[in-house]
Amino acid sequence: MTINPQAKNVLDSLIAPSKDEMKEALAKLNMSVDELKPYLQSASGKPYYRKLLYKSEDIELLVMNWSDLECAPHDHGDSHGWIQVLNGTSINSVYEVKNNKLPKELFKEYHQQGQLFFAPKKGVHKMQADDPDGLVTLHLYSPPISEMKVYDLEKCAACVVSDDCGAWWPDDQRQKIKEIQLSKQEDGSHAS
Repeated sequence: MTINPQAKNVLDSLIAPSKDEMKEALAKLNMSVDELKPYLQSASGKPYYRKLLYKSEDIELLVMNWSDLECAPHDHGDSHGWIQVLNGTSINSVYEVKNNKLPKELFKEYHQQGQLFFAPKKGVHKMQADDPDGLVTLHLYSPPISEMKVYDLEKCAACVVSDDCGAWWPDDQRQKIKEIQLSKQEDGSHAS
């Protein structure tokens, strides 16, 4: 994609950016759903469709449009970043993960159009649209996401996924870099 020159200048200037520098950059980008509409496609049975808009050694910028499915609980590997709601309302569920145990949901928060929220390194969350019509989010991460861990709460398992996989259990075996059996929170036993 060719982003506008002003946006490219803002993003080119981000070298190992801090949390605050990334938030300021998103505000400067001031991107709208209308300008990003040409890059949005059907989610095709997945929680979202994502389009990489910009990537350097230090950051990546993605736009996502959401279906009526929730994504799986996941982290962003060693990346941290900001998520901006461009349209609609996002339901963000935040989890606690201890050792190799199943993630435990702590709380849900609703983010309206125009709001930003932070995704910390190793923080586990899942997102979904509050209304299946029109949730569009802009994501700025540093460094670009690699080795994202996706959780399947029913299988009591986690999977480190390839960089081309989203926040869902991979259908394609090549997207599974490493599968991890987890133990349940309550008694520490493994699911069968």
